[in-house]
Amino acid sequence: MKIIVTGGAGFIGSHVVHALIGEGHEVTIIDDFNDFYDPAIKRANVASFALLTTEGYPVEVAEIDLRDWEAVRGLFGRVKPDAVIHLAARAGVRPSIQDPKLYIDTNITGTFHVLEAARHAGCRKVLFASSSSVYGLSKKVPFREDQALLQTLSPYAATKLAGEQLCGNYVNLHGMRIAALRFFTVYGPGQRPDLAIHSFTDAIENGRSIKQFGDGTTRRDYTYIDDIVQGVMGALSYIEGEGPLFEIFNLGENETTTLAQLIGGIEKALGKKAVIERLPEQKGDMPLTAADITKARTLLGYAPHTPIRIGIPKFVAWYRELHGKAPGGEKA
Repeated sequence: MKIIVTGGAGFIGSHVVHALIGEGHEVTIIDDFNDFYDPAIKRANVASFALLTTEGYPVEVAEIDLRDWEAVRGLFGRVKPDAVIHLAARAGVRPSIQDPKLYIDTNITGTFHVLEAARHAGCRKVLFASSSSVYGLSKKVPFREDQALLQTLSPYAATKLAGEQLCGNYVNLHGMRIAALRFFTVYGPGQRPDLAIHSFTDAIENGRSIKQFGDGTTRRDYTYIDDIVQGVMGALSYIEGEGPLFEIFNLGENETTTLAQLIGGIEKALGKKAVIERLPEQKGDMPLTAADITKARTLLGYAPHTPIRIGIPKFVAWYRELHGKAPGGEKA
């Protein structure tokens, strides 16, 4: 298939593109290479695709901001994709509180542009990357896709819920087939440097303090990148089928870990103790995320197999290899 992947140069996107190339798909990436974190990381991700396409289709990279309607429509009209995997978004709860307009413009208007451009290009199959943040302060645990969502806690979460609603509109009005995937705290090799596991690892390894917001009892369903990719590929196969036109799926690891346990796991994998700067809880942060993945198991064949006790050492090994360090942390 010809597939457009928005955000394909980023953490999750680059892993998905590798999987698509491995299955012989023709991939076009849309990414604006913004400076939310070092754009050189994304450009290195893109450079790695060339090593995998010597005997297949080259990956086209379009440097486009999704807020630019004419550019988005033009690319879709030229490529005429069979499917779209829409991963691009301004990410992060705390930054969205600081600049909500940027998040609304990018995540809501940008999603509208992707859906509308797909419709104009005759593409009827879309995967939309949503987030566990849409569950807000839900008291019903673990989170199920069919439970009522009464209040989000941040502009980021609100934009993801709005994106799901737009997807539902396009299914209802235009007969598109869409699956919205609610990702639960994704980590693994290539993770953005600003995210907790990566930033904690870097700080502890190099003797800097880490910031712990709250008392360490907040819990997250941390999901390893390989498991997320498996879920995305399963969802791509699903929308190729004949099921309902619109579905929402949780993609999590189906276990929760406290912040204190997470820090302890990183300390153990590094063989070093953290210097912890304890700070008040942050507004917008969810106290708990926990995925019920029954639906994804049943309909997508989703089968996560990397619990946090395995995933953290794998991440640390990748981190040390990236920085040219031996397993014990010394320079190789």
